[in-house]
Amino acid sequence: MTQISFSEVLFSIQLEIKQIMRTSKIDHVAYITPDMEKTIRFYRDLLGMRLVTGIGHEGYRHYFFETGKSLIAFFEYEGAQPMEYNKFHGQKTGRPMGFDHISFTVESREDLFAMKDRLEAAGIKVDGAVDHGLFWSIYFFDPVSNLPLEMTWNFVELTNMPTMHEVKPLSVAEEGADPQPGHWPEVTNPTPEAKMTAHPGNGILMRSTIIGQGAGYLTEQAKAAGITVETNENQVPL
Repeated sequence: MTQISFSEVLFSIQLEIKQIMRTSKIDHVAYITPDMEKTIRFYRDLLGMRLVTGIGHEGYRHYFFETGKSLIAFFEYEGAQPMEYNKFHGQKTGRPMGFDHISFTVESREDLFAMKDRLEAAGIKVDGAVDHGLFWSIYFFDPVSNLPLEMTWNFVELTNMPTMHEVKPLSVAEEGADPQPGHWPEVTNPTPEAKMTAHPGNGILMRSTIIGQGAGYLTEQAKAAGITVETNENQVPL
């Protein structure tokens, strides 16, 4: 009977973990606004986020703001309303909400309080700062869409993850920070390359417009996938 050493088992597990597909970042989170002009004024001109791209056609807009290496996006359309949200950030609720709040990072304590000052000068109520151990935070609401927002200054660098202050540790968390293999079914029918395709979405015309204006370019991966610059009005779904 062949003996397998502990180091061989450990290597096998580490190899499986490395082979698990991982996300690289949050690309964007998307919300709804009843007024895109006011949303631009708030996120770009008050919070300082760059307006980077968007699509708009009859009765519809979808705009994106840059925050670090990720984006926050908003839809605007007829009948859109501010979020019905009547609790404070982190407050317990028995309602089927699923969503609590969004937090953005600033670089320093001075930046945190400068943001607090800007918000209060604009007449927006700000709570905090609050010391959460690893970071300080201030809390406020998007005055257009009623989104609960947080600004955070992080000042502790984690060197060992996951690290917790937990009175009833979860065994699943103690397994480690990396993806653990063996808990989901293996892929037995992978998508063949010929079927790695996508149908047109509402933003299809952004590609030809942006590249045609010299404001962007196709990546090498896009070219290898056969994606072209040309798009037309007939491709926009109703």
